Amino acid sequence: MSEFVQYDQQDAIVTLTLNRPDQRNALTDPEQWDELAEACRRAQRDDSVKVVILTGAGSAFCAGGNVKDFHEKKGLAAGTPAQIRENYRRGIQRIPMAFWRLDVPTIAAVNGPAIGAGCDLACMADIRIASENARFAESFVKLGLIPGDGGAWFLQRILGFSRAAELSFTGDMIDARMAREIGLVNHVTKPERLLEEARHLAGRIAANPGGALRMTKRLMREAQHASLDTVLELSAAYQALTHTSSEHEAAVADFLASRRR
Repeated sequence: MSEFVQYDQQDAIVTLTLNRPDQRNALTDPEQWDELAEACRRAQRDDSVKVVILTGAGSAFCAGGNVKDFHEKKGLAAGTPAQIRENYRRGIQRIPMAFWRLDVPTIAAVNGPAIGAGCDLACMADIRIASENARFAESFVKLGLIPGDGGAWFLQRILGFSRAAELSFTGDMIDARMAREIGLVNHVTKPERLLEEARHLAGRIAANPGGALRMTKRLMREAQHASLDTVLELSAAYQALTHTSSEHEAAVADFLASRRR
């Protein structure tokens, strides 16, 4: 991979760092979209990975798309309406699909502004932790655009329709304190402690068996749209797999041994 997405693994925890601080980590070209999607696929393929942390280098998490390209009708904005549609489908929309298909639990460590597509990117993670310097804006409407990369789907599942509608219809920016108050982020921390806090949470998650983590996440994802009887059926099938796993047997043995101490 090139330098835009740094992939660093320590034990069972992978940290993905968007590393274009001079451009505020904006998602501007196909190579960047490819790298981010491939990083998700790499983590998915590696059974040793239990948690993924996503963060940005420098002062911003992700500044979203390239407004200059929109003005010049380049990149995503190039071509006829039919071509622009395909630009999105074949381009930046690969990122939300890659995160959706990632069974590994994900944490967005939002170090600074997350604007437009950057806000949506943070919402693609399962859990969000924000620095006090973080800012969030679902700002597409201010440019006469709509959320083109999944924000209309992710944001209301996090906040509920009404709060998501307010952010999407106004395009207003909110700070980290407000983001925590409305449930967009789980925790807010000092900037210098952000990655420490994210890694601490990741460590608590990674202490659990990897197979059960992946199946728990997939079950929760399916439960967002499936009926109760379907989810119960899937739960029974997944549970049959976990009951016969070596990780389950080791965890039960450790639990019983601790009770005897």
